[in-house]
Amino acid sequence: MSNKLDAGVLDLALRNGIPTRVLSKKVFFKSTDILNYLKEKETDLIVLAGFLWLIPPHLVEAYPDKIINIHPALLPKYGGKGMYGHHVHKAVKAAGDTISGITIHYVNEHYDEGRHIAQFSTELNADMNPDDIAAAVLKLEHQHFAETIEKVLLTD
Repeated sequence: MSNKLDAGVLDLALRNGIPTRVLSKKVFFKSTDILNYLKEKETDLIVLAGFLWLIPPHLVEAYPDKIINIHPALLPKYGGKGMYGHHVHKAVKAAGDTISGITIHYVNEHYDEGRHIAQFSTELNADMNPDDIAAAVLKLEHQHFAETIEKVLLTD
């Protein structure tokens, strides 16, 4: 599922025979259609990546500790509404932080406040700009996100 019609993951899914669905904001927030669809598909874990909408309470309640997200910072720093993507890396640079990283966490009813599953960090140097920081953090995402999801699946 994606909230963006042009998301690359939709093409990847179609090429691999995986059903796709594009979410409208109205359906996502104002109905239980998505919850019903997930239950129909016997979904037991929801993994978010690049999904910026706050998850509605009825989904969080239906899937406690079963919705995972990744954040491009070491939470609790640089979390919350509006703290995504380049905004995070600009804030890290502006603060002069010497480390950054990723936080893989469970989703609750607040942005970036769910219980942490894992954090991975990378050292920064003063010469790095926000694009350099983003590249270093993305490398961590590629190294650790799938592996961490697999560990969660194996412990459930």
